This record gives sequence, C-alpha cells and structure tokens, in this order.
Amino acid sequence: MSLFPMFVKLQDRLCVVVGGGEVAEAKIPSLLEAGAKVRVIAPEVTEAISAWAKEGRLQWAPRRFGPGDLSGAFVVIAATSAFGVNQDVFHEADAQGILCNAVDDPERCHFYYPAVVRRGPLQIAISTAGFSPALAQRLRRELKAQFGSEYEAWLEWLGAVRAAMRAESENPEETRKILHALASNEMFEQFLRASRDSRSNNSGSNGKVA
Repeated sequence: MSLFPMFVKLQDRLCVVVGGGEVAEAKIPSLLEAGAKVRVIAPEVTEAISAWAKEGRLQWAPRRFGPGDLSGAFVVIAATSAFGVNQDVFHEADAQGILCNAVDDPERCHFYYPAVVRRGPLQIAISTAGFSPALAQRLRRELKAQFGSEYEAWLEWLGAVRAAMRAESENPEETRKILHALASNEMFEQFLRASRDSRSNNSGSNGKVA
C-alpha cells in the first residue's frame, strides 16, 4: 500500500494522546510545536507530562480511556503499554473517522510518525511505512549532516525575497524564474559566503580599539 505524504496544520485542533509513559511523552512535543490542543488520558504520567499540564501546555485527564474520550478529536495517539487498550482506541477512532497512530502497531495506524529533520521552516520527513524505523533514523542522521543550521537563515531570506517580489512584480512568470534561480545551490553558496563575510566584518569592527 502506497502512503500519501503531507504536512498537516494542527493549530488549535484537538489531539488526544492515550497513555502517559515515556512513549507518549516522546510523541507530544511535535504536537505542541504545531500548536495543537493536546489532551492526555492516563491514570499516571511522566514528570515531563505532568509539568506540561501544570504549565497549561496540555490537558491531563487522570483516568483510564473510556467511551467518548475521542469526541471532537482530529488526531489520536494510542501509546499505552497495553495492547488491548491501544486496540480499543484504534477501533473507536476508526469508527469515528479520526486519524489514529497506535505506537509500534503498523496494522492499527492511519498514519506514521516520520523521522524528521527540522531547520526552521524547513522540514524533511522520512518514512519507511513502518518497515524499518531504524533505516529512517539512519537517513535522518545523514540528512541532518547534509542540511545544517545555515538552511534556516537561508530559507527565511528566500521567504522574505519571495514575499517582496510577489507584492511588486507585474510578471508572475519572470518572478517564478528568478525565485527558482535564487533557490539554486549556487545562490546558497553565495549566501553562505556573504554570511561569513558579514560575521567576519562584525567581529573585526568589534575588536577595534579607538
């Protein structure tokens, strides 16, 4: 089965996480970063989840999963250590048309968590459709080395240039060609050299003695 890759906007959408252990804890940060409203359902939770709840970053319902707990949810993560509970969560989500990820149970997943490389607005996601998470993690390490932190600044610059050109240009086709040229590897190298020169000049001026 072929998977459809997409990036989803979760801002202000309810995402339910069933389970409060380390596995559940690992799934929560990316939901919070995306601006989701996170609700954790578990009798007990880790110190980190408890702290997030106290800070108001998420809601913790200190009880076992039960009927109706997925009401209004857009996404649900089944992350308990009990296979039967995860199965119940998946079946209820499936019946309600809610996207569900049952951790370490590919057959009960509507979607998978990819291995992700983040550089500001740039996100590179890798999925093996559950066949080999180890391979996905290896590729992630390689891509992290290939796409360094400098890509964040470059992409922000590209975004600013794109916005300015689209606001002023009267020739969309010409604008498109220029933007493609600016996104080339050659322009990236020029951007890096300009950034290094700027840092060097600033360092030199700061080191001057009057």
